[in-house]
Amino acid sequence: MAFSERELLARMIQCEAGGEGDNGMKAVATVIMNRVNASEGEYARVSNGGSIRNILYQEGQFDCASQMLRGSYNSQNIYNVNPDETHYYIADWALSGNKLNEIGECLWYLNPFRPTCGSTFPINGSGTFHTRLGEHCFYRPTPQYKNT
Repeated sequence: MAFSERELLARMIQCEAGGEGDNGMKAVATVIMNRVNASEGEYARVSNGGSIRNILYQEGQFDCASQMLRGSYNSQNIYNVNPDETHYYIADWALSGNKLNEIGECLWYLNPFRPTCGSTFPINGSGTFHTRLGEHCFYRPTPQYKNT
């Protein structure tokens, strides 16, 4: 049986940010829902009118959505986690239209594994650095994003 979008979101929140506290998990949920609700650019086309499933399974976007990475089994994936009430609470919080204010309209995040964040992301320059929350850098869309 296929997971519901709520279940997929809760699993992705746990897998991507389960050890980062409520704000870290809400930040990830905010980025996911920003992509789902994008009105232009790549994510508007991918979400196809608001599909969380399409956003989460877009190739190359969320490592946790893949069982294989670079030819090896990825044990940290959404099929190997068991969300608890906190993950479902945050999924419901995001599905109700809530956003973490610090993240705003960001569409990307990454862990740079260093003390500083790059000024742009992704590599095509369609995002500009917005804030750092914990170990992750968050990026909001530039005007160039419309053309992606």
